Amino acid sequence: MRRIVGMTLAAMLATTGGAVARDGDGHMRMQTRLFATLPADFRHPESLATHPQTGAVYVGSFDSREPASERNNQILRLSADGQALARARLGPTPVTGLAFADGAIYFLNFGASKLQRLPADFEDMAVPEDVASFGPLSPPAPGERLVSNPDGSQDRIAYGAAGFPAINGLAFDKAGHAYVSDSFQGAIYRVERATNCVPCRVEVLTRDPLLVTTGSLPFGANGIAIDDDEGILYVNNAGDGRVLRMPLRGGPLEVLAESVHGADGLLLHEQLLWVASNQADAVVGLDKQGKERVRAGHFGGIGPDGAPIGLLFPAATAVQGDRMLVANLALPLTTRDGDEWEEEVTRWNLMQFDIPGGTSPSP
Repeated sequence: MRRIVGMTLAAMLATTGGAVARDGDGHMRMQTRLFATLPADFRHPESLATHPQTGAVYVGSFDSREPASERNNQILRLSADGQALARARLGPTPVTGLAFADGAIYFLNFGASKLQRLPADFEDMAVPEDVASFGPLSPPAPGERLVSNPDGSQDRIAYGAAGFPAINGLAFDKAGHAYVSDSFQGAIYRVERATNCVPCRVEVLTRDPLLVTTGSLPFGANGIAIDDDEGILYVNNAGDGRVLRMPLRGGPLEVLAESVHGADGLLLHEQLLWVASNQADAVVGLDKQGKERVRAGHFGGIGPDGAPIGLLFPAATAVQGDRMLVANLALPLTTRDGDEWEEEVTRWNLMQFDIPGGTSPSP
């Protein structure tokens, strides 16, 4: 596997276009550019997916304003070149994970604690179909974590949880089974044959204190990626800044990578794990040993239209041909006024960058 990864990365270096800088050790830095400015009433794009045949783009919103009556959550369908075609309106319930599978768009309705779906070609005012529901686990927190310190001592971290299923990341394997992360209850769920069953049964695949966090970013288990060929499930812990992995059929979790600040959306593509590092305003490509090979984007300020220039709190990625699309969530987190650029955003957008190794630059 090391030889295969090395050959793949060498090919990337040989064929990458001009929107890239190479450090002395072959580490690549990619430039980002605008893909689409979203409709004026669409706020906080948190999740992203593409249609593998048509290139259509799907975006889910995380509008969590208070009072809830002000929220306008949506699933937006865009053309392959970023033009708005249709939207399904969800009102007060924010959306997290989003994935294409078997001719439909599946998404996690965070506010309703449900996995739902829409036809891939849905039209305005489409009503989603319920697929599965998630509820409180017992106990609500997964247990204590022991942390070894350099001086030989240990910290004992006891987590709290109120029993709210914070469903967040979503991915499918080749058999149509859905995998869902729970950021608060420290769980990974498996929904067997989710593309064929209604209603579907939710199985707890694993619970582990590595899936929850005490970090300032209050979400633990987040993005999920599936490697069917090697039988591995990858999952981010956003608050801890870690990428974790475990056997796809269940088993112990282990830490693959550390210090990925705000590890949010996760995507496996061409032997690299692409992590939306939301607190670093970047997307990083890690090899399967956890080493950073590619870094894309940075924050360049707020444009005249009120939208981010570059990346600001990127939350999700999706592949469209030879390019990677990135959702700028741009969500303020702190209660203090004036300390975050996200507070100044009034229009939200999607960015793009050329995937290293692509055959031609994207328009």
